[in-house]
Amino acid sequence: MSIKNLDDLKNFTDEIRSQAGYKDPIAFAIGRSIKGKSAKTISVNYAVVNMNENYGSAAVLSWAIEKNGIKIDNSGSEFVAPINSAITADALNIFDFLLDECEGDKHKNVQNLLVVDEILNDGEMENDVEFIVTFLYSDDAPKSVEAVYLKLYLLSLNKAEIRSLNLNGAFGLLPNLAWDSDGNPHELDNLRENEIWLKMKGWYPNIVSVDKFPRYLNHIIPSDNTRILDSAKVRMGAVLAPGTTVMPGASYINFNSGTTGSVMVEGRISSSVSVGDGSDVGGGASILGVLSGTNGNPISVGKRCLLGANSVTGVPLGDDCIIDAGIAILEGTKIYISDKEALEKVNPGFKFDKEIYKALELANLNGIHYRQNSQTGQITASISKRAIKLNADLH
Repeated sequence: MSIKNLDDLKNFTDEIRSQAGYKDPIAFAIGRSIKGKSAKTISVNYAVVNMNENYGSAAVLSWAIEKNGIKIDNSGSEFVAPINSAITADALNIFDFLLDECEGDKHKNVQNLLVVDEILNDGEMENDVEFIVTFLYSDDAPKSVEAVYLKLYLLSLNKAEIRSLNLNGAFGLLPNLAWDSDGNPHELDNLRENEIWLKMKGWYPNIVSVDKFPRYLNHIIPSDNTRILDSAKVRMGAVLAPGTTVMPGASYINFNSGTTGSVMVEGRISSSVSVGDGSDVGGGASILGVLSGTNGNPISVGKRCLLGANSVTGVPLGDDCIIDAGIAILEGTKIYISDKEALEKVNPGFKFDKEIYKALELANLNGIHYRQNSQTGQITASISKRAIKLNADLH
C-alpha cells in the first residue's frame, strides 16, 4: 500500500473510519503492560496518551490489528489488544513518509510505534511484559486494569478534569502491590514465595509503599513550574495544574482530585476534591473526600482561598474564603452570620435572612471568613477582608 503524503493518509484513514461498524475511540494509548504470575496485567506504563484527538492514528492502529487477525470489538466501552512486530510493521508502513519528521513533539504516536517496533525486533522483551493498545469507546466504569491506568493517565496529564471520568470500581480492579524505589510493582505473594532467595542473594527490592495505586512521579513528568517535594505525597491519578507546589510533611493529594491553578499544598486534598487557582491549603489542613463525611458530595474550594493550619473543610467554598487555623467547618456546623450586608454584596443571589445557618447552607458562597470566638467557642461567618496572594517566586 502506497501512502506518500498527508492527503493519501487522510484518504486512507477516512475510508477506515467510514466503514460500517467502525467507531472512533474517545481515548487510546499504546502501553507497556506488566504481567503477574497469573499472566494478568498488574500495571501499565503509557508514554503517549490521546483523548478526543488523533483519530487517524487510532484508525491505522485498528486497521493493522485487524489485518493481523485480531477482531476489535467496539460494542462495549473498551477494548485491549496485544501488539506484536507484525502489527507495528504494518502500521509503520502506512506512516513511512513521516518517519524522517518523527522527533520532538511531532507525530508522538508514530514515535511510540517506532520504539515498540525496535524493542520487539531486538528481542529485548522481558517475560512478564507485553505491549498492548487500549481503546476507550465510552466513559463507562472501567472493566480492566489497562482501562483504569489509561483513565488515571488522562487525569494526571491534565487531559481530563477532576471528577470528569467514570472510575467506579477502579479500586477493586487494581491489585494491591509492593512498589520499589524505582517504581516497579511486585506481587506480594511473589515476594513471600521468594523471600529467602531474594534476601540471601541481596536482591530484595527496596519497597517504599504497598498500595493499589503507584505514585504520580513514577509515571508523570510535571510541568516546569510544578514542585513536588516528596514523591509519596501525590498518588497517580491526581490532577496538578502548572504552578502547584506540594510541600512535604502533612500534605497529600489523592487520585481524582487536585488543583485547577497555582496552589500551595501543605495539607490533605482527599479524593474528588478540587482546589482553585491562588489558594493555599495550610499545614495539616484537611479537605474531606466523598467517603469521609460529606455524604458523598464532592468538595470544591474556589480561587484565592486560605485554609488555615490544621483546619478541616467539609463543605464547598466559593472564591476568596478563609477558614481560620484549627476550625472544623462541617456540613452540620452551626454558623453565626456577623456581617450580613457585606456578605450579601459579594453574594447577590443569596439572601441572608437568619442569624444562624448550617455550614452546608453556605456552600459555594464567596468571601466568607470563618472564625471561632475564643471566649464563647461560637463559629462565625464575616466578610473576608484579607487578600490571599501566593508568593509568585514559589510558583
